[in-house]
Amino acid sequence: MGKTLYEKVWDAHNVGTLSDGRTQLFIGTHLIHEVTSPQAFGMLRDKGIKVKYPHRTFATVDHIVPTDDQSSPLKDPLAEAMLQEIRKNADEFGITYFDLASGKQGVVHIVGPEQGITQPGMTIACGDSHTATHGAFGAIAFGIGTTQVRDLLATQTMAMAKLKVRKIKVDGELRPGVYAKDVSLHIIRLLGAKGGIGYAYEYCGSTFENFSMEERMTVCNMAIEGGARCGYVNPDETTFEYLKGRPYSPSEDQWDEAVAKWKAFASDADATYDDVVEIDASEIEPTVTWGISPDQGIGIGESIPDPANATSDAEKASFQDALDYMKLPAGAAIKGTKIDVAFLGSCTNGRLSDFREAAKYLKGHKVADGIKAIAVPGSQITAIQCQQEGIDKIFEEAGFEWRAAGCSMCLAMNPDKLIGDQVCASSSNRNFKGRQGSSIGRTVLMSPVMVAAAAVKGELADAREVFGVA
Repeated sequence: MGKTLYEKVWDAHNVGTLSDGRTQLFIGTHLIHEVTSPQAFGMLRDKGIKVKYPHRTFATVDHIVPTDDQSSPLKDPLAEAMLQEIRKNADEFGITYFDLASGKQGVVHIVGPEQGITQPGMTIACGDSHTATHGAFGAIAFGIGTTQVRDLLATQTMAMAKLKVRKIKVDGELRPGVYAKDVSLHIIRLLGAKGGIGYAYEYCGSTFENFSMEERMTVCNMAIEGGARCGYVNPDETTFEYLKGRPYSPSEDQWDEAVAKWKAFASDADATYDDVVEIDASEIEPTVTWGISPDQGIGIGESIPDPANATSDAEKASFQDALDYMKLPAGAAIKGTKIDVAFLGSCTNGRLSDFREAAKYLKGHKVADGIKAIAVPGSQITAIQCQQEGIDKIFEEAGFEWRAAGCSMCLAMNPDKLIGDQVCASSSNRNFKGRQGSSIGRTVLMSPVMVAAAAVKGELADAREVFGVA
C-alpha cells in the first residue's frame, strides 16, 4: 500500500514512540525570530544546556521591527532590547542570524525559502503559527510554542501525535482576477476555520501543479487558518527549479542525488487518505472576508450573510457577533464598503510575485484621497528585486508608502497599527478582533490585486472592474 508524503516524512524522522503513544520526531530545520525565542534561550541558560545542533537553527527578525525607520537604536526600547537579545543568543550559541545589516533579513517564512533552507522531505518548526508556509516545498512544517522552541534547541526533537491526512484537490483553470489567496480563502470558507483540526492538508490537482512556488506558499501559509496543523504540496519540477542555485540548496555536484531523494518523498499514486475534498477552480471568485474569522468570506459580488439564515443557533450568534464588530449591515453588498487603510505585505502575500502582479494593474492609477496605503516587502531581498524592476516607484507614484521589510501591519507588534475602528483592506492572513493593533480596528482579507483595487477606489471593489482584469 502506498504512502502519502506526510507519512514518508514522518517515518523518516521518527526517533521513537513515547509511553503516551506520541512520536518523538526529529526536526531537521528550526527557524527562530525575536518574539518566541528569548524565553527559550533563557531556560537553556538556567539549566546550563547548549543548543544541540546549532547549524540546524536559523534566526531573523521580523515581528517587532519598524518598517519606516530601522536606524539603530530603534525608537522603541522594548523592540531594541529584543533585537539585542536575539543577536546575543545567536552569537553565544553559534546560530546563523540574518539581521537588519545582513541584506537577507525579512519575515521568517520568506527568508527560509529564498535562502534555499526550506527543502522537500524536511521537518521544519518555528515559533510562529504560519510555519505551514514551508509545506509548499513538500516539507512537513509546524508552528510551535516557546517551550517547544526550548525543547528543539536542546534536543532537536519534539513530541507529537500523528495527524490524519486530508487531500484537497483543486482542478481546472482559475478565472482572470482570481489568485492563490482566493483559493485559500475559498477552501477555508468551504471547510471552516476548525475543519482541519487533527489533519495535515495535502494540496494537489492541476491548479496547484500550475501554481508557482510563491502561489503554493500563499495557500500553505493559510492552512493553519483552516485549523490544519500543516499543509503541503508534493515536490515537482517547479519546486526543484525554484531551489536550484540558492545559497543553502545542494551544490551542483550533489544536485541530481538530492532531486532523486526529494522525488521519492512525493505521495504515491495508491496512497490512502482519511478524507478527500474536490474543488472546481473555475467556481472560485475573488474573495474577501466580511467577519472576524478567515472562514467568514464571500465572493466580492455576494451579499453579507444574514444571521436569520444561519443553520444553527451557534452560527447565528457567530454571524451577529461578527457583524456587530465589523459594523456591517446584514444582507448588504460587500462591494462598496468604505476602507481607511490598504496594506500589501505579510508572510502570506509579501513576495516578489505579489508586488509584481499588483504593480502591473496599479500603474497609472492613484490611491483615493484620505486612504493610507502601505506596501511592505517580505524581505530585504524582495525589496531589492522590486527596486530593480521599478516596482517600488510604481507603488510610490500611485500614492503608496514603500516600506522596509518586516511583518508590519499583519499583527500589532510594531508601529504599523490601525487607529480606532479603521477598516483595512489587507493581504495578510488573519482578521481577528484587534489583530492589526486597535481593539476595534476592522480587517478585510483579500489578494494583493484586490488590495490595490480597494486603495484606488477607497472601498472594497472588484479588481476585474477597476483594472479591466481579463
